[in-house]
Amino acid sequence: MFSLAGKVAVVTGAGSVGPGWGNGKATAVLLARQGAEIFAIDVNEAAAAETRHFIEGEGGTCVTHRCDMLVAEEVEAAVGACMHRFGRIDILVNNVGGSHPGGPVDMPEEVWDRQIDYNLKTPYLGCKYAIPVMEAQGGGAIVNVSSIAGLRMGGARVHCAYSASKAGVIGFSRSVALAYAAKGIRCNTVVPGLMHTPLVEHRLVSQLGANDAAALIAQRNASVPVGHMGTGWDVAHAVLFLASDEAKYVTATEVVVDGGLTAAAPGGA
Repeated sequence: MFSLAGKVAVVTGAGSVGPGWGNGKATAVLLARQGAEIFAIDVNEAAAAETRHFIEGEGGTCVTHRCDMLVAEEVEAAVGACMHRFGRIDILVNNVGGSHPGGPVDMPEEVWDRQIDYNLKTPYLGCKYAIPVMEAQGGGAIVNVSSIAGLRMGGARVHCAYSASKAGVIGFSRSVALAYAAKGIRCNTVVPGLMHTPLVEHRLVSQLGANDAAALIAQRNASVPVGHMGTGWDVAHAVLFLASDEAKYVTATEVVVDGGLTAAAPGGA
């Protein structure tokens, strides 16, 4: 099941920001384990290279490409490089994104603009240049990564731009799915909740003003109904299903990977 043999997968944000397994790195490795050839995109060449070395160490195929997913010319060039190397794109995983807290009054306009672009323009550009390839070859699967911040609004910590942009990803994915359903192109969204990826130690500890990473992790674990945060592998397995032929009748929908958090706490932190 879930064989991706003979398929080429483009994974954006395929490196991790620190030691461990981020969503993109885990996804690239898992898709490779299932037989896909990976075209790993990241703005950090060293991070992408680490992913490539891991895949190649397991006997898989991975090509890395440095690309700023906010720059149309670079995204177009990345798709061209993938086509030059592999000749097709069967799977596109749009995984670039990030959060910054703030409400409309205190958030600087440039931060708002950056958040909207970082979380919403990046999947738009990925789709803009990959979809014509998929259309020409008769089909493909797109998986965009959103967040439960686009489904439920936090009370103690406001992320107005992040919530707006991640909700936008869901709407964007549904629109793309319906526009290209007749062309054999599926588009779905994975919606992660609280995840323990390298991002927690790399950014959230300082962003939340926490002095104790262990205490922050314990607090986040306790807030999830199943008793712990998810990992990059949980996201990766959801991506694998949606990208696989087993999901051939699944499009324009979302897979929420949150340990029950959204259902249990529609408000909260």
